[in-house]
Amino acid sequence: MARQPKKEISLLAVLVYSLLLNSGAALMWPLTTVYMHGTLHESLTVAGAVLFVMSCFMVLGNYLGGQLFDRWSPYQTALISITVALGALVTLIFYHGWPMFAIMLFVYGLGQGASLTLLNAYAAKVRSRSTRSVFNSLYIGVNLGVVVGTASVGYLLKFGIPVVFSVASLFYLILLLMTFVSFNVDFSSQPLVAHQPQLKQHSASQRGNPRLVWLICTMVFFIYLSYTLWESVMPVHMEALHISFEQYSLIWPVNGLLIVIGQPIINRVGLHFNMIRQIAVGVLIFAASFIMLIWAKNYLWFVIIMVVLTFGEMNGLPAIPAWIDSLADAKAKGRYQAMFNIFMSFGRAVGPLFGGLMVEWFNYPILFATAAGLIIVSLGLVLSTAATNKDSQ
Repeated sequence: MARQPKKEISLLAVLVYSLLLNSGAALMWPLTTVYMHGTLHESLTVAGAVLFVMSCFMVLGNYLGGQLFDRWSPYQTALISITVALGALVTLIFYHGWPMFAIMLFVYGLGQGASLTLLNAYAAKVRSRSTRSVFNSLYIGVNLGVVVGTASVGYLLKFGIPVVFSVASLFYLILLLMTFVSFNVDFSSQPLVAHQPQLKQHSASQRGNPRLVWLICTMVFFIYLSYTLWESVMPVHMEALHISFEQYSLIWPVNGLLIVIGQPIINRVGLHFNMIRQIAVGVLIFAASFIMLIWAKNYLWFVIIMVVLTFGEMNGLPAIPAWIDSLADAKAKGRYQAMFNIFMSFGRAVGPLFGGLMVEWFNYPILFATAAGLIIVSLGLVLSTAATNKDSQ
């Protein structure tokens, strides 16, 4: 017997979904390079190439998820996406040698990429809260999931790689059941423009501006390109300054816990301020943290800089999908959220390669200054285009 569609998606379902999806993903990312290099005895170059191709499959998943959300069935697409990711993880429990490990990572990336876009598209359809508030809350779920996943993987890996894949599979099995129960929603019964009072003052005159969306997504690309420098070149840079990998690894819980604790406060305070200005200030602070890295020489400075980066991140990054959603026509919600995820995934894919080449050709200070400059220039183009478009209405 077919299940009757719900009239709307609940915020709680979206938040739990985000927590589980990102917890499962965070179990996978940290071990990929370590497992391929240490156990499968593949070179770091091969490991990097596999991660790059996996990111490309995530981009493809981002695109397909957005297109199918808008043009086919969000519910069926969500079921298929999670099933693809779950199938890859279950396969890896039993077959995790070379090259099956890499092949299944590509399949997993396709399902994961589609699921991330669908999560954002579903979040944009929540009607009980403003879109801005929903995406701010969603960001907490994302980072709490990252904290849970990264904190668990080191412990689970002691019991063997099949255990890690088994736990990750359990997360995605729960997600599949959640999708079946909670994500069959009839969006056709919703009004074309949902009740979003916090966004109207910023977006009514700018709706349907694809050039502005492209510029925002370009800024997102540079933000996440720079962010991945902390995961790729930063451990090597800190080790050269006689800071151990153990000390470096302790910086990430600082980032995650600050977001989990501080984001709800910023969410409440931020609702009293102009969303676009808050994003601009947050992105500027985020960029400034990379300028500070030019002069960082000891561990305390790196911790302080991570705190500054996190404060900018909390203010600037969570509201960007809400801004993009406010610029989308009702029939393009999925496509615009796919654009956001595509540019974010591309930034994460290109970042390690960009960082390595910049250090090889130049040095760390030039790398950090370039990263900050790219973010600031792209932000300037976004703000000038937004202001021009508003003035022309």
